[in-house]
This record gives sequence, C-alpha cells and structure tokens, in this order.
Amino acid sequence: MSPDPNSPPPPSAADSGPQPPLVSDLAPIPARSGRQAMDWSLVLVSEGIEPTIEMAPDGSWWLLVEAPDGERARTALELYQLENRRWPWRREVRSGLYFDWGSLSWVLLLALFFGLSEGAPALRGVGLMDSAAVSRGEWWRLFTAIWLHADIGHLASNAALGVVLLGLAMGRYGTGAGLLAACLAGAGGNLGVWLLSSGPSGSLGASGLVMGCLGLLAAQSIAPWYRLSARRARAPNLVARSPHTTKQLIVGLLGGVMLFVLLGLNPETDVRAHLGGFVTGLILGGLCSAVPKLARRAGLNFACGFMFALLVLYPWWLGLRHGG
Repeated sequence: MSPDPNSPPPPSAADSGPQPPLVSDLAPIPARSGRQAMDWSLVLVSEGIEPTIEMAPDGSWWLLVEAPDGERARTALELYQLENRRWPWRREVRSGLYFDWGSLSWVLLLALFFGLSEGAPALRGVGLMDSAAVSRGEWWRLFTAIWLHADIGHLASNAALGVVLLGLAMGRYGTGAGLLAACLAGAGGNLGVWLLSSGPSGSLGASGLVMGCLGLLAAQSIAPWYRLSARRARAPNLVARSPHTTKQLIVGLLGGVMLFVLLGLNPETDVRAHLGGFVTGLILGGLCSAVPKLARRAGLNFACGFMFALLVLYPWWLGLRHGG
C-alpha cells in the first residue's frame, strides 16, 4: 500500500480539529484517512510500537499508542514523512520499481559535449581515452572520454539505451547517488581499457557507463541478502536462513550477466570498456546496497550530485589546462 508522502507531519492531539476517541493511557495521533492510518501503523510496528487504529464518531481516523510511546511515535512518523518526500521526476513504474526522469539531464550533457567537440575537434584529442597518456599520469582521461562520441550514430545508440538503464539505476539508488555511481562506473570502464590494453590504444564514448548502469541494476538483488545477513549477525538464533533471498540474489546477478552478454559483447564495440564498466557497476551496486533507503536520503543524494558535477568539470579543466 503506497504512502501519502505529501501530507504534513502528524500534528499533536492538542491541535484544533477532529477530536480523538477518549481512551485513557493512550496517546492519539491523527491521520488523514484510513489508508494513511494503515500505512503509518506499519511504520510504527517496524519501530517496535504497537498502535491501534480507530475511527472517531465524526469520521476522523486516529492511531492510538501507549502514552509513553507517544513522542517516539510522532518522531518516527515525521522522519518517515521526510524520507518519503515525493520527487516529481521520480515515478513508480510498478511496485518497488522506480524510474528517474533526471536521466534526461545526462542525455542533454552528452548532446552538449558532442556539439562542443564538433565545433572544436581539438577537444577529442584532449579528452580521448589514450592508454599511453593515462600511463603518463593523465588520469582525467578516464572521465573526459565518457562525454565524447565519434559521430551522431554513436551518440544516439548510447543515449537511447543509457537513458533507460540510468533512469532505472537513479530510481533505485537515488538521483545523485545513481548519477555518481554511473559516472564512476564509466571511469571504471575506461580503466578496464587501460588495464587490458597490450599497447597504445584509444577509445571514447559512454558505453562503459551504460554497462555500468546494467551492473548497478543487477547488484540491487544484493540488498535483501545484505539486510538478512545483517539481521542474522545481530540475532543468529532468531533469524533463519532464507532460500528465497539467496535465490533472488543468484537470479538477479545471473540475469544481469546474461543481459551483459547480450548487449555488451558485440565484437564491433569496445568489449574492454563494457566489461570494466559492468564489473565496476556490480561492485558499486553492492556497496550502495549496504546503505538502507539510499534513494530517500536527500542530503546524501545532494552531496553525490555535487561530486558528480565535480567529476564532470574538474577532469575537463585538467585536460584543457594540460592540453593547452
């Protein structure tokens, strides 16, 4: 049952308006509707507070909790409301699956850099992924090469697939966190080019980032397994093993690998960048899965978005400075 995140924090019982049922030794918390009361009751149960749902004679809905738990219950609901603010660009595709339309900003950036490189071809020489140059210490090429494309067809193919995979990754991990993880995965793809090159070689394009998004999505099945492992560590005698969770982990990872084989092993493309991006995405997705409710943490996503912006601007500043 989906929450109603746009409603205000639960007011105190002393506020004017509908009057709560008169039950001694219980603290009343008003809800807008029976649906919201049910949602909030699940939140309180997860915090170890047992509420009772009541409808007053005037038709208003209330949650009743033990008086000593009243303040803690209101604090838990206020935090829940804050964490579940509805971002207008993040939409639920189906239960538990979100798409973040902020991925369109990535496509606009790709188009911007393509236009700049067409007008100033020297940018390709400055930002190209050159394994020999990286070996000389020009690490920024791992990031700048993400934004360069050989032609409009190359750009279109990466943008068409990338906007979908990145939107799903951002929906899963958060707008800022998803962007930052995808950018790092793209750099990981170029790192794979450098590590697997037997001699001087060059490449460019966002395909490593796109495959990194696929790795991030494949890794999301790690989250339930991680949570179960954490609960088992805290209470080994109370939490049993879950074959369903293990199966979910295996199926998710195998599904991601199969899609990678289908999309990323085309011999006409740079398989090294694809492999490096996919593996980096898997690793980053596993790390992100250790952060509960990452997509809902506004402050953390803002910080990740700021880091993403730095990883776009600073490598290009270094490249242009050294490329003179």
